[in-house]
Amino acid sequence: MTVSVDLARDLAGIVGDDHVRTDDGALTAYARDATPLFHARPQAVVLPGSTEEVAEVLRYATAHGIPVVPRGAGSNLCAGTVPLSGGIVLVLTRLNRLLEISSEELLARAQTGVTTATLASAAAAKGLLYAPDPGSHTVSTIGGNVATCAGGLRGLKYGVTRNYVLGLEAVLPTGEIIRTGGRLWKDVAGYDLTRLLTGSEGTLAVITEVTVALLPAPAETGTGVAYFDTLADASRAVTAVIAAGVVPATLEFLDRKCIQAVEEFAGLGLRKDAGALLLFGDDGSADNVEDNLARIGNICQANGALEVTLAENVARAEALLAARRCSLPALSRLGSLTILEDATVPRHRMAAMVDRIDRIADQYDLRIATFGHAGDGNLHPTCVLDPDDDEGADRAHLAFSEIFAAAIEMDGTITGEHGVGAAKLPYLTKRLGDDQVALLRRIKKAFDPAGILNPGKLGS
Repeated sequence: MTVSVDLARDLAGIVGDDHVRTDDGALTAYARDATPLFHARPQAVVLPGSTEEVAEVLRYATAHGIPVVPRGAGSNLCAGTVPLSGGIVLVLTRLNRLLEISSEELLARAQTGVTTATLASAAAAKGLLYAPDPGSHTVSTIGGNVATCAGGLRGLKYGVTRNYVLGLEAVLPTGEIIRTGGRLWKDVAGYDLTRLLTGSEGTLAVITEVTVALLPAPAETGTGVAYFDTLADASRAVTAVIAAGVVPATLEFLDRKCIQAVEEFAGLGLRKDAGALLLFGDDGSADNVEDNLARIGNICQANGALEVTLAENVARAEALLAARRCSLPALSRLGSLTILEDATVPRHRMAAMVDRIDRIADQYDLRIATFGHAGDGNLHPTCVLDPDDDEGADRAHLAFSEIFAAAIEMDGTITGEHGVGAAKLPYLTKRLGDDQVALLRRIKKAFDPAGILNPGKLGS
């Protein structure tokens, strides 16, 4: 569909000429997000500078039946911000003011376009902790984190984004500006719209401001690594750690393929002969951290660890954490196309799930490595395709369909933290059932009667 001159003119009348893009370069750039294999060109890219401008754009879009896709940094991995039906991509990165850090109330307020790292750094400067720690924290926006209910490396001990959202300012597709929740930990007045909008993936409203809870920053942190012959051994160690009453801040794993890729990429001194690596860390008082790391190390050794090493200083601890964070770029070097997915199973079934992933990879002649959050059973199977494998993407699609089915079979889910978006929508009914999906559609209709907000995603 060719851009309507009237559309560009009308949008410029709302946000100004400098903040409407209809040139080929912008439309191509905003046709995709960080998810491979999904793209669709919008008719216009709009960058509002205020909540009121967002409201006016949405009123205009509803009146004219124009699809609107809210977008932050576009770092999501579920095709959640791909404009499948064209229309307007509403980019919220100009709403980037950090409004408040309150030490007295242990909260922060920020506009939706503030990056997660910016908010976390501002909190840390006041001796406070913003606990959610998604892998994309340096680029992802706080509004995008809320829209997808982002997880992260500290999820086992601290939970995910929804556990910290106290209140939201949001604009409904029909243009009304609402405030849900507020500055309170306890508030049960009415339906919990804050929780409903958290994880709604831009299908119910456009989030423009976020109020989040903060915690006192821990006095000390510590990190260690344990190597195992097999992931089954590592999985047993994880189960034993939790059963012993230890809830570490970090409990991550890499399989053999990931270890080898990361070591070849970053040269961190990892053992390439190990079948699995378990990265563990804790925070709190110095005595508690020392005691918990020692207990975790002992439990790992009792469950067959080949080697357990505790980081002797902050620099080494950061290097070990880098081993986990650089898993994706390390694997991406192995092929021209990298498909990173996520599925979650109960902790005790993690090793069985990785074994199933490996068998599926062999069945479809694919390279799939797996890393993820061992503490909460959240796996990230990552498929790397060769540039000359023309049919690889089709085989990968079939393989991931079987991987998601296996996760459901093991009492798990099709996504632990990336979201549904367009990528997981074909599997949603199998996960939730017909009746629950029908309920999602009724909720969507109540918020968005014209169906303009992020069509082709949740509730569609």
